[in-house]
Amino acid sequence: MMVRPNVARRRLEAGQTVLGMGVQQVTGAAVAGLALRCGFDFLFIDIEHSPVDAAAAANISAAALPLGIAPLVRVPGKNSPDISRLLDGGAQGIVVPHVDDAVEAAAAVRACKYPPLGMRSFFGLQPHFDYARHPAPQAMAAANDELLCIVMLESPRAIANADSIAAVPGVDVLLIGSNDLSLELGIPGQLQDPAIESAFAAVIAACKAHGKHAGLAGIVDPALLRRHIEA
Repeated sequence: MMVRPNVARRRLEAGQTVLGMGVQQVTGAAVAGLALRCGFDFLFIDIEHSPVDAAAAANISAAALPLGIAPLVRVPGKNSPDISRLLDGGAQGIVVPHVDDAVEAAAAVRACKYPPLGMRSFFGLQPHFDYARHPAPQAMAAANDELLCIVMLESPRAIANADSIAAVPGVDVLLIGSNDLSLELGIPGQLQDPAIESAFAAVIAACKAHGKHAGLAGIVDPALLRRHIEA
């Protein structure tokens, strides 16, 4: 069965670090090729903090798929009704913001993944399969294998629950929202504060314990980012 591979997922499973480019003010599909040329592994298409809408996200995602750069979309909220539409439109991963506990993480999985992992509704004509029809059971299994369900931890409560969140079947990545976390801790923008460092360590430990992947968002200082990658 021909399904577009999720390059970011494959590299994570191989133990590699992946880097993404945020898409927040650009709605043209050409951004996919530009990101690939710059050496990124995935696009972080942001509907939460930008004017990019679902239609633009789908156009960018469909353009990214044949290029081999994974389109990931951050939805506006953890109860977003657009998750299924964005996945049907070409996204290979959904980033669910402000997930604070295992119950919310499990809800994210249900929205993102087909049965038996989730409850996503099936649509047969998807760009992931070059719009070819395939039997539903095989297509759903193949789609689940390529999808990344990414939950964002952005509060002290989420950090305290990192282990139980990481234990949720179907969650693939725990992504730390560094800026909102620093706001919640009362130290806005102080991303080298010991409290932030401790939160990073807790999430990384939880991911290692449960075979999940840890991610960092909001860090733009190359030296700081490199230090955390190499830690």
